[in-house]
Amino acid sequence: MSRNTWTIKTTPDRVWAVLADGWLYPLWVVGATRMREVEDDWPSVGSRIHHSVGVWPIVLNDDTEVLECEPQKRLKLRARGWPPGEADVELRLTAVPEGTEVEMLEDVTAGPARFVPKPVRAPLITWRNTESLRRLAFLAERRAARQER
Repeated sequence: MSRNTWTIKTTPDRVWAVLADGWLYPLWVVGATRMREVEDDWPSVGSRIHHSVGVWPIVLNDDTEVLECEPQKRLKLRARGWPPGEADVELRLTAVPEGTEVEMLEDVTAGPARFVPKPVRAPLITWRNTESLRRLAFLAERRAARQER
């Protein structure tokens, strides 16, 4: 299991607003190339966003499904990107004096990527998720700054 933590300098509500806008997914998730559809009830349990992964022009269409949701606190997703496989991703939001601590946990749950040994795949996932959390922070903090003007 890969585990990353990042402190975002805004409130959990504002971080959640980015997570709850499925159309923003490819702006902060490394590897997501474009959005094709966001179901109306996103991010309720069972809802999906339909995205593409890869680098254009070689992209694969797949989806991400909400497994668990506690608004402003926790979001657990099953991200699909076949043929490599699927991963469970959990985002936990905690208010801290500096803003919001976001903890991101991820591991492969299905597909050929499962056979990559954990000591090899965990650092790669950690590296990718560090950048994803950095992008999430940029979005949440900049949107918050615009709203405060």
